Amino acid sequence: MRSILLGALVVLAPVAAPPAMAQPAPAAAIDAAATDAAAISAAVKDVYAVISGPAGQPRDWARMRSLFAPDARMTAITPKGLSGGTLEDYIAKSGPILVKVGFTERELAHRIEQYGDIAHVWSSYEGTSTDGKLKVRGINSFQLARLGGQWKVQSIFWQPEHSGLPLPADMAQPAK
Repeated sequence: MRSILLGALVVLAPVAAPPAMAQPAPAAAIDAAATDAAAISAAVKDVYAVISGPAGQPRDWARMRSLFAPDARMTAITPKGLSGGTLEDYIAKSGPILVKVGFTERELAHRIEQYGDIAHVWSSYEGTSTDGKLKVRGINSFQLARLGGQWKVQSIFWQPEHSGLPLPADMAQPAK
């Protein structure tokens, strides 16, 4: 019995030991995180730039494709449920409308979370049609993956704001 208890203590001792003191992150890790955050933000900014433009202006769909991972998805939450599909589905369905009506979407604020080669950007947006008849705000949830050293959008999941669902206060105004 005594040998069983000693064996259990030897096995469990590392689990019960107090955690080691956290060491400050090396400067190289901080620089890499800042570089990643800048690259992630740039990818999101580029998506907004590609879909935005006045009526009659063709969108640069080749550029849009270069920003996304293979098999990327774009999905909206609507009053009728989920609506979306692949990037190619989005281009086919929304592309002609964006060019005909004109639409500009801009980011108001964002939050970035990153773990290794996965990043999530919570991005509030404001969009308007060229004629001003359409005004929309909401949240875009971008999921990105670092592929071949570049951050690519794997999916965008979004929901427009409505009277019962205002933007969170910290996401409602453009960042300063």
